[in-house]
Amino acid sequence: MSNDENHRNKKSIVIYFSRADENYAVGYIDKGNTEVIAEYISELTNADMFKVEPANPYSKDYDTCIQEAEERQSKHDAPITKCLPDLKNYEVIYIGSPVYWNIMPEEMVTALKEIDFNDKVIRLFVTHEGSGLGEIPEQIKNICRGAEVLDGLTIRGALVNTSKDKVINWIKK
Repeated sequence: MSNDENHRNKKSIVIYFSRADENYAVGYIDKGNTEVIAEYISELTNADMFKVEPANPYSKDYDTCIQEAEERQSKHDAPITKCLPDLKNYEVIYIGSPVYWNIMPEEMVTALKEIDFNDKVIRLFVTHEGSGLGEIPEQIKNICRGAEVLDGLTIRGALVNTSKDKVINWIKK
């Protein structure tokens, strides 16, 4: 039985962080790259969605944003606007993130670190411009202890709007 068959009928949620404004390689965008992929996944799997949002928004300017991200990561200080919903009834959790300094934005760590992931299946996806998954799979395994973490999906930010078929093929794996 394929993962598509295994996961399609299970209660799922897409938890993601995404930032619009100025992005590397794509310029100014109205919707973040990771959000585009999160919406594809939700549409294809009927998963609920939860967007992790920073209590202190990042700068609209890309260079300033990445400096802010590095500082938040080094201090492990990134409050979020609201906590995740109760995940006890979800079996499959899609976790989506851009890659900031080879790992997830610290806001994702804040959102995920106190959650019980025992007996959950995690499907990781990232948007990037050359770093692939970075160290995020290891980061997820450390934060989401007790979960089965499946192979992740990488999408270049500049290609998100033409990547729905890639998402479909990944979901079917």
